[in-house]
Amino acid sequence: MAAQVRTRTPNEALARLMVEAGIGNAQLARRVNAAGAELGLRLHYDKSTVSHWLRGSVPKAEARPAVTEALSRLAGRPVTAAELGWPAARAGAQDVVSGVVELSRADMDPSRRRVLGAGLYSATLLVPSFQKVLAGRAEAAQAGRTVRVGASDVATVRRMTDKVAEILDEIGAGHARPMAAAFLANTVGPYLRASGPEGVRQQMRGAAADLVYLTGWMAMYEEQQALGQRYYLKALALAGEAGDHVTYCRTLRGMSLQASHLGYGARALELADAAAEAAPAAGPRLVAFLRGQQAHASAMTGDRRAALSRLRETEAALERADNRRDAVGGYDEAAYFFHEAHVRWCLGDGEGSVRSLRRSNAARSPQERQGRLHCLGVIAERQFRMRHVEAACATWHAFLDGHAGLSSARGDAHLAAMLRALPAYRGLGAVRELEERARQVAAAKAA
Repeated sequence: MAAQVRTRTPNEALARLMVEAGIGNAQLARRVNAAGAELGLRLHYDKSTVSHWLRGSVPKAEARPAVTEALSRLAGRPVTAAELGWPAARAGAQDVVSGVVELSRADMDPSRRRVLGAGLYSATLLVPSFQKVLAGRAEAAQAGRTVRVGASDVATVRRMTDKVAEILDEIGAGHARPMAAAFLANTVGPYLRASGPEGVRQQMRGAAADLVYLTGWMAMYEEQQALGQRYYLKALALAGEAGDHVTYCRTLRGMSLQASHLGYGARALELADAAAEAAPAAGPRLVAFLRGQQAHASAMTGDRRAALSRLRETEAALERADNRRDAVGGYDEAAYFFHEAHVRWCLGDGEGSVRSLRRSNAARSPQERQGRLHCLGVIAERQFRMRHVEAACATWHAFLDGHAGLSSARGDAHLAAMLRALPAYRGLGAVRELEERARQVAAAKAA
């Protein structure tokens, strides 16, 4: 009796998706390998691997998230394993508070932080509207709670958020984020589970959302992109439960900033527009905060007219704003000029971009050391890309002056970019001198 030959069913869903999105086998393999690297996986797929998937084989479980994320990015919409007929691990149901506490506790633990950081940022994540989140508002206090919260506890959370923001500005996110994570896990978590007047509990959720947003911003700034995205999603959920339009749209705007930093212009614009749509009747400072990001994202997509229009709206709104400085989600002249610089750069005005960046640092508070350092790094890199090498060296020296006293992964990234760029111009004395100094600073940081 002849042995039966096992046949696989061709994956028509995958084939249809690839045809609709114009995705080639080799292209998909390359993007899956790149997404796998973000997860800490060493994948070496090629076009023949994709052919096997199309014939019905299933990628190994640990690689499936990389495959679905690569497909999502290429197709411009979320793609799930279930849609492709592949099994996927199911996460258990979890309330928002448990999610915040679990995430922040893991962030506190150095042994687990690497695992968190190895997650995959999703460029096509679906974000619910404010109305949908509001419809799922948390129920009243569960029976058996023994702790009550009052207005003073809400004030404590807000004061702590302000302090974390100050530490962030002065000595960097590397020091500030662990403090925020510990406070979220040990203090805010129990507050959120406590009983009390519903009005106070709602205020507590809003205050917690602000701190979770700030913690996500710090993770994003420290190049922990997947972790930052997780914090942002928790902030959205808390803001929805609190009925807090401002924090909800502020978080969406933060997600847009993250997308723009990673080079996803269309996604950045989508999130920036969603933030503007979610905003209530906003004051001029909030309008400026939102329009500035819309201007940058529009420029990234090549829409010059919209970018310049949004930039004018940003400037006009900022001129009408008061002089209040918000610790979280604030917007001032330094932020405006930084957005103007990005718009100019995207639209091909390199010299104008550098001038705007210098104006941004001139308007920046002396306490904003981390922002100043990042701005110097961007100036130097843009000068270098325009082949203004000696000017870039001078700016990089100023960058090194400020880098030593800060714990900043983004600062470290600027330093690494500098060391990669300089060898091509070692014929210049200014470059040799800078490279020697930069290597000394890098060695001291690594010690």
